[in-house]
Formats: sequence, C-alpha cells, structure tokens
Amino acid sequence: MYILPFSMGPVGSPLAKVGLQLTDSPYVAASMRIMTRVGPQTFPALARDDFVRCLHSVGQPLPSLGGFGGPLPTLLILGVTDPAGKKRYVAAAFPSACGKTNLAMMTPALPGWRVHCVGDDIAWMKFDAEGDGGRGPFPVGGAGPGGPGTLGFSWPWWPQCDPQPCAHPNSRFCAPANQCPIMDPAWEDPEGVPIDAIIFGGRRPEGRRLMHDPFAMRPFFGYNAGQYLAHWLAVGEREGARLPRIFHVNWFLRDGAGRFVWPGFGHNARVLAWICSRVAGEDNAETTPVGLVPREDALDLDGLPGVSYGDLFPVSRPFWEKEARELRRYYEENFGEDLPKEVMGELSALEERVKKM
Repeated sequence: MYILPFSMGPVGSPLAKVGLQLTDSPYVAASMRIMTRVGPQTFPALARDDFVRCLHSVGQPLPSLGGFGGPLPTLLILGVTDPAGKKRYVAAAFPSACGKTNLAMMTPALPGWRVHCVGDDIAWMKFDAEGDGGRGPFPVGGAGPGGPGTLGFSWPWWPQCDPQPCAHPNSRFCAPANQCPIMDPAWEDPEGVPIDAIIFGGRRPEGRRLMHDPFAMRPFFGYNAGQYLAHWLAVGEREGARLPRIFHVNWFLRDGAGRFVWPGFGHNARVLAWICSRVAGEDNAETTPVGLVPREDALDLDGLPGVSYGDLFPVSRPFWEKEARELRRYYEENFGEDLPKEVMGELSALEERVKKM
C-alpha cells in the first residue's frame, strides 16, 4: 500500500487543496508524483486536520466498467499575447476530445500572436481580495492525455506496438507540465492568473446544435444540478465583482457535404483575437436572435480560401424552433422545480426571438 500526502495547486497557495491518498497501485503512486505536489511540504495542512481523505484501489477491475474518460468538461487556461505585447488569460471548458490540449498548446497561425499554456485540463477560479472573479490556478503538475480506445477511438499518436492491447482502453499517461516548452511563466503562481474570458464548446457536427446538458457536465455535479446552476448565477451577483466574459465556440461544424467549415488548430487564434478585442471593449459584434457573433469584417479570414463567413454563423429558424422545444423538455424532465428561474427566463426570451425571425 502507498500513502501519499499531496497538494492540488502550488503548496501554500490560498487556492490549493491538500489531500492524503491511500492506494494499492504503484502506477498511481508514480503518476501522483507527476500530477500533484507530493511530499512533506504538505504536512502543516495535515497537522491542522485540514485535508481531504482519498482512497483508491485497483481491486478487481471489471472489463465492462468504464472509468474516467466520459464527457468530462474541464477548464484549460492559456495566455494569449497580441502583436503589441498585451497579454490576456483565457479559460475554456470543452468535453473530452473537443480540443482542449490543442487550444492550450497551439502555435498561432496569426503573425505576431503568441500562446503560453497555464494548464490544459483543470482550472479553479475564485475571487481575489479586489473582487476579481477570474483568478485561476492550474492545480495539477502535469498533463494526462488519453490512450487508445478512449471514447471509442484511438489517439493517432499513440504507438500501436503489436496486436495485443498495450493499455487499458480508457487509460491515461502522465507527463510533467514543466517539460512543455510553452508553459506560461506564471503557471505556478500561488495567486493564479487573471482570467479575462471563459469559452464553452463541444463537438457538434450538425448545424449549431447545442448540448442540452449545461456545460456538458451534469453527470459530474457533486450535488443537486439545479443548485449547481444557481451557484454559477449567484457568482455574478457579488457586489463589485469583475467577471470574465463568456463565449461559445464550435470547432466541429460541418457543411452539407460533411466537410468541416473551420480549419481549427492554429487558426483558432483568429477566434482568440476577436475574443480579446471584445474584452478590450471593441464594438465589433453583430446581434442575432441567438446571441452576439463576430461582425463580418471583425473576424480575420485572410488566407483561408473556401472559408465562408455565412457558413460559420448560420441561424436557421426551423432548427432553433426545434432546439428550443427540446431544451424546454430537457429542463422540465431533468431539473423540474430546481431549475433556476433565470435559466427558464432566458429560454422563454429565446423562444420569443426565434418566433420573430
């Protein structure tokens, strides 16, 4: 057996959490030393009885049972610097296999723009003493990409050594974050970094179809789902709070022929550039019945032959009428009276706007 005193977050950070884990797996013990801060530096918190009790056991694994690897949305943090040297920090929450690591560690396709990685998987955000609601640290010390078979497909770079399975279909491996050549200088700042924007997104090939599950994470709520949503809303009511701006993306939109309408990867920096301009207060958005989208002249599409502004931002009345009906049914069946009234109010307002399209 292994006993591991560990810290999620830089030791001593006001945002860190200390735990004591018991495990019977040497692989988990080795991985914990990469993914967390393990050692006697955590003892003061243990002495105060201010820690989380953790238990892990390999036990007798059952082949039919999955583990981690479902559509768990987690928040990456990246620092994006424009050609003038202005740096902003952006968090993003996507379900698994929707491009978190690619975004956090991208090489921007826009000349003069730079990206640094604070973390590709987890962010904890709290208010600081000045009321800034976007102080976000990266609480783990490494990255944990997936192995073959995750979500039903294999990662193309995982070596297929022989016909025998080289790992559990839902496995992960760990790599120290400090080995990433573009880690942000502030990635271990105990106070975290100031988050200017939060991006939500998922993998939706058909139209602008949204996932009805808020944040794509209902299976991972630790308590009543309606109360969880109410907590998010309550954060914005704090007097004097400076909150990150919220954006939504879909890198996986396809056209009628099944082709991706957006090239993705380093070209996602074009979207980050527009987001930074919105954070800076630029009036470069167009109002649609379903929200604000970049004005046609505001999103840099230079050098992208075949990419059509119209294909990127379709707003179809039949689609959104159907979507609104499904959203209402989903909320009523899964939340009932626990759904915050503000959420249903937004849905009702959407339905009215769609009717006038």
